[in-house]
Amino acid sequence: MKALITSGGRGTRLRPITHTQNKHLIPIANKPILHYALDYVSEAGITEVGIVTNAGSTAVQDAIGDGSRWGIEITYIPQAEPLGLAHVVKISEDFIGQEPFIFYLGDNIVVGGIQRFIDEFERAGSNCHLVLAEVKDPERFGVPVIENNRIVRVEEKPEHPKSNFAVSGIYLYDHHIFEAVNNIEPSGRGELEISDAHQYLLDKGLEVSYSEITGWWKDTGKPLDLLEANRLILDNLPSNYVDQGIDGDTTVLGRVEIAGSARIVNSNIRGPAIIGENAVVENAYIGPYTSIARDAIIRNCEVEYSIILNGCRLEDVDLRIESSLLGEEAEIVKADPKPKTHRFIIGNQSRIEIT
Repeated sequence: MKALITSGGRGTRLRPITHTQNKHLIPIANKPILHYALDYVSEAGITEVGIVTNAGSTAVQDAIGDGSRWGIEITYIPQAEPLGLAHVVKISEDFIGQEPFIFYLGDNIVVGGIQRFIDEFERAGSNCHLVLAEVKDPERFGVPVIENNRIVRVEEKPEHPKSNFAVSGIYLYDHHIFEAVNNIEPSGRGELEISDAHQYLLDKGLEVSYSEITGWWKDTGKPLDLLEANRLILDNLPSNYVDQGIDGDTTVLGRVEIAGSARIVNSNIRGPAIIGENAVVENAYIGPYTSIARDAIIRNCEVEYSIILNGCRLEDVDLRIESSLLGEEAEIVKADPKPKTHRFIIGNQSRIEIT
């Protein structure tokens, strides 16, 4: 079995972060999202992996390399335009050939990995196996219509969903999926919809089986999704730190991972939390579910339930920073001009809440 992983698209719902960074490389618990997908396929014993990337960009190739660190061999497949998930499958036919494969959306994170879904696909002996998840907003996804424990129809982003189940970003196929993606037409938004490919298989009488995710699964398409995924990953974080960079006036409680090169001074760290290489935390409170990446500086601040990316600087902020996602080298600092004012330098599609 091979694996096909997405890493392209525009990431419009995560702007302004994705104006300058591929969304699949945004870190969750200080590890790029795409690394979790590669961990899963490696753990499942898959060694041949195709990663679909944005044509003209080498960001993913530069960050991931040839796959040797995971014990896999990676083939990069450029996609000129984001023309739908079925188009991703279509342009990957030469790489996949006649082998069965797992198609995994690289911005998804699922507890427990993917091995059990592979096992269920092989046990079912079906042509297509969909992994379903119960969600609060099924209208954002492809929604299966299930009758007598069988999928009879799949509707893409329906206005009135017929169930609370969504087709998650995990699909397993045999070679018949290529007949489907080569015969469907673009939707009204100009994309080849993967739901239409699934419906094609159903209309042709091919077997579409399914299983349900019983733990947690996150499609990290929006900022709040990233924060929630960060929380879920940190919930399983083991404590891992030495005292060499932590002074005697600092208190560390709960599950906390602190890089050996980080410096923690007169602060209160309450896990689960992770602090990266060369970060400086001074006279600060770092609350639960916070990830602080490398080279970040946090002084005289309180931060909780947030993702702080590389090189951020937070200094002398009076109110606690919470439920926030700060891009690389962002700064929030206190100034003392007269009269007192708020001064901002804000990029496209940024958001600030002031209370």
